Amino acid sequence: MGSEPPSSPQVVEDGGEEDEEELSGGEEADLRSSSGRGSLLTRRGITLRVLLKDGLVEPGDGALAIHYLGKNFIGDLLNDGKIRWVETGQIFNSPSAWATHCKRLVNPAKKSGCGWASVRYRGQKLVQYKTTWLHKYQPSADMSLVSEEDDDEDEEEGKTAVQADEKNKNNKPGLHDVVVSRRADRERIPVRYCSLGTRDAARDPHTLVELSAFSAINRFQPFNVAVSSNVLLLMDFHCHLTTSEVVGYLGGRWDTNTQLLTVLRAFPCRTRLADRDSASAVEEEICQNLFMRGLSLVGWYHSHPRGPALPSLQDIDSQMDHQLRLQGSNNGFQPCLGIICGPYYHGNQGVASTITPFWVVPPPEVRTWQRPNDYGIPVAVEVTYVQDNFLTSDVLNEMMLLVDYYRTAPDLVQFSQYWCPDTTMMDKIKGSLSCHAPKDQAYSQILEHVYSQLSSIN
Repeated sequence: MGSEPPSSPQVVEDGGEEDEEELSGGEEADLRSSSGRGSLLTRRGITLRVLLKDGLVEPGDGALAIHYLGKNFIGDLLNDGKIRWVETGQIFNSPSAWATHCKRLVNPAKKSGCGWASVRYRGQKLVQYKTTWLHKYQPSADMSLVSEEDDDEDEEEGKTAVQADEKNKNNKPGLHDVVVSRRADRERIPVRYCSLGTRDAARDPHTLVELSAFSAINRFQPFNVAVSSNVLLLMDFHCHLTTSEVVGYLGGRWDTNTQLLTVLRAFPCRTRLADRDSASAVEEEICQNLFMRGLSLVGWYHSHPRGPALPSLQDIDSQMDHQLRLQGSNNGFQPCLGIICGPYYHGNQGVASTITPFWVVPPPEVRTWQRPNDYGIPVAVEVTYVQDNFLTSDVLNEMMLLVDYYRTAPDLVQFSQYWCPDTTMMDKIKGSLSCHAPKDQAYSQILEHVYSQLSSIN
């Protein structure tokens, strides 16, 4: 059966006040040869076509992204420097034209897009590539030509967030500090693993990387995983308590005959990530608890409080290190599971946290403890979740210890605040934890005591 030919894509030229001018080939050559502030060089003079011709960026599907007020927009960078919006196939002449169009869909009052500060290429703002071009071809140029647009964008986003908060306050009279700020959500946009290339010390270690499927790299998942609901409940509770990143370990058993990794217990680290002095003591206590319960260390978890539950480059390296350490020197295989919990990312569906189990497939050249030239490949792990019969006293006790630990913390979440106009932070944590409920429904009454302790702190 034949298909109808696709319609010609719509070309959008309106870029608001920030739209770039199209340059001829001769003008682009002048850009490289001229120097000084009196030359042709202006903020609008450097286009994507210029960056493409000079090899600073390359065409690619899904290479461009905009994250604005919780909404994601993905675009293809075409050979001629134009942008094709993936969702509709529309063609845009410049980053500003695309950014203005997308932002007006979210915020109709938006007047301009500040495209070079809003659009990211492979996770990095386009304005950074413009700066690189200037350093290379116009070393004497005024860098404020580049930076002012970035500053304008941050200021505009800040105003929008404040206006949104004010609007919510007006809708809910008498509420204080309503709605958690979403500004942090837009800072970390995931990149594809295939775009990383060789390890680069200049790359931001906090760059998030999308997970691959085992099938996408022609592999089978080499082990099965079962995780108990009490593990998820305690882990999710821990991650909800603070706006800072937290970490913990996972205890369980590895059956070499069935190739089944069973995760039975979570062990939250009641310490700050930067507090190296107390970290060793906390880890020693966890090791003793594992030994007393006849469990082995089988993984670890950490949170991305307001960002996507995807591994960063730093997380990928940490996971690889954990895998190598558990494997030891005898080359015996024992998997190490990594889990990322994203409790307060506004891209989540509903109030439930996003929980992402992952593993890292090493590049082919990994043979020693030395770091390889390429990054490991983060892959999604398929997991079976097992509902426990009841909430154990161990888990309840650990929850109360966490409440006491964060009681005086400056970054303790204010559970009287609003997650969204109709849902408090307390409603949110209750709703998220209910996804990990045991079979015994009496657990809800038991947890009310924990929730009342949290409420009394705030």
